[in-house]
Amino acid sequence: MQFVDLKAQYHAYQAEIDAAIKEVTTSAQFINGPQVRGLEESLADFVGTKHAVACASGTDALQLALMVSGIGPGDEVITTPFTFIATAETIVLAGARPVFVDIEEHTYNLDPALLESAITGSTKAIIAVDLYGHPAAYEKLEKLAEKHGLKLIEDAAQSLGAARLGRNCGSFGDLAATSFFPAKPIGCYGDGGMIFTDDAEIAETLCCLRNHGQKKRYYHEVIGCNSRLDTLQAAILLVKLAHFPDEISLRIQVAARYNSAFADHFIIPRVADGCVSVFAQYSLRSQKRDEIVGVLQAAGIPVAIHYPVPLHLQPAFSNLGCRIGDFPVAEKIASEIFSLPMHSFLTKEEQNLVIATVLKAV
Repeated sequence: MQFVDLKAQYHAYQAEIDAAIKEVTTSAQFINGPQVRGLEESLADFVGTKHAVACASGTDALQLALMVSGIGPGDEVITTPFTFIATAETIVLAGARPVFVDIEEHTYNLDPALLESAITGSTKAIIAVDLYGHPAAYEKLEKLAEKHGLKLIEDAAQSLGAARLGRNCGSFGDLAATSFFPAKPIGCYGDGGMIFTDDAEIAETLCCLRNHGQKKRYYHEVIGCNSRLDTLQAAILLVKLAHFPDEISLRIQVAARYNSAFADHFIIPRVADGCVSVFAQYSLRSQKRDEIVGVLQAAGIPVAIHYPVPLHLQPAFSNLGCRIGDFPVAEKIASEIFSLPMHSFLTKEEQNLVIATVLKAV
């Protein structure tokens, strides 16, 4: 059994993917081929923004979003301590200081009720994460950002296909960044990313920044970087995008079946009113996590912990001076959370095995 079965997905779309790859290799337009622009237009339409700018990874998407927002030395950016390191890592790489705010216990996303007290004169932006594919509380976050004149960046690395109050993830805030890492709800066959915005000027600047700061070849207006999405990856993603709505429905069905089986034994994922989660991870919580994980691993069922150590307790951020107990909700969840196999190609037999083994463990 696979935690995310990319082989099954490939075999399902093999003819289409192979044809798309052959089209690129035959044309030899490996950089900035027409499929890149096609993907940008298709995903902007899918998400509901005016512009989408492709780049080389989800981490680059966040870093480019910070660059175009003018974030630099002396600035502070508020974000969550319970996420993958890239969210806060890019803040440091921009020269700014990450400021952590604790999370909501049921959505695992940034808690808007705690955010305002963390704002200082140095605060320039907020990065909210749609953890496990569940959108953050953007109706509250957008009001706070507007009130204090802050940039709001949506980290939608796990949430393409999810929605909140009729708006699709990737469309919130001033900019949104996503990842096409292979294990994401929609992933390519390497690294890739995308930035979404409704601002034409921001989109134009992002196109310049991702290509060494040049609009015209060999004429460099600003210091940029090399962060282009390969044409091959764009071609693969265009094939997958056509099937993505069906895959989302299947993920939701698997999550519903898991919920029904586990609701009496665990803290299960909760989807807030008016929200659609894409279940990038299906995560349960238990104070007996280590025992349960051991049983699953012994039975050959893959399991993961996203994430075992909150960012404020990581050695990489020791200079921030955070201590155990500073963000109690994030710390509690990090000690209890574990994720089960979740993907659109998880068979009923595999689901039955996962459910039976987990219930046996408790």
